[in-house]
Amino acid sequence: MKFLITTTLLLCTITDSFAQDAKTILDKVDKNMFSITKIIESDMVIYGRRNTRTVTSKGYSEGTDKSFTEYLAPEREKGTKMLKLEDRLWIYSPSTDRTIQLSGHMLRQSVMGSDLSYEDMMEDRKLTEMYDAKVIGEEVIDGRNTWILELTAIVDDAAYHGRKIWIDTQRYIPLQEELFAKSGQLLKKTVLTDVVKIEGRWYPRKVNYKDMLKDGKGTDFIIKDIQFDAKIPEYIFSKAALKQ
Repeated sequence: MKFLITTTLLLCTITDSFAQDAKTILDKVDKNMFSITKIIESDMVIYGRRNTRTVTSKGYSEGTDKSFTEYLAPEREKGTKMLKLEDRLWIYSPSTDRTIQLSGHMLRQSVMGSDLSYEDMMEDRKLTEMYDAKVIGEEVIDGRNTWILELTAIVDDAAYHGRKIWIDTQRYIPLQEELFAKSGQLLKKTVLTDVVKIEGRWYPRKVNYKDMLKDGKGTDFIIKDIQFDAKIPEYIFSKAALKQ
């Protein structure tokens, strides 16, 4: 009986330790990936069945509720702008000189034929604010030791109900991720590479997004330049900025 009690207490201690470890790991990931403001210049390389095209953009974000993106190239996409304020998204098209608002299921649509949805582009909250996490294993990826974390949504508006993330044990950066629907269906995979140190934090300069519901090589999101905690003029996050 004493042995059984001791074993039970030991198992509870291990379980509590893993839960605490998962929360601590995720908190360190958030500190690495999240900043009050960000300015990013990037290329989105979209691999199609017949050809590959690159869309260049510059994006601004403040906190989790404000973001603004302007597309710079190619010519066909140049001048297109997107504004996010809380859970609302507006898109301005220079070819029609019109602004439309997307909401609900429309946010799950592909962005310019890529493997990213508008929900993916809008989601910038801390993982610790959206998910409970537990450590479920360890694995070596490309020579890097990783913890495998299983995440379950604790908010109703998370784009993905479940996530499985492989996190670098030294740099606290996700190297790989699987994204799941509430039904358990695998929706997307991401692979994060070219991890470098920028302004004192580790950050991936390249992310491949793969929509598992369609064929293809996915979409590469490549960061050309990034600034953390940069000062952004308030007018950037206004509907007036869409037509400027």
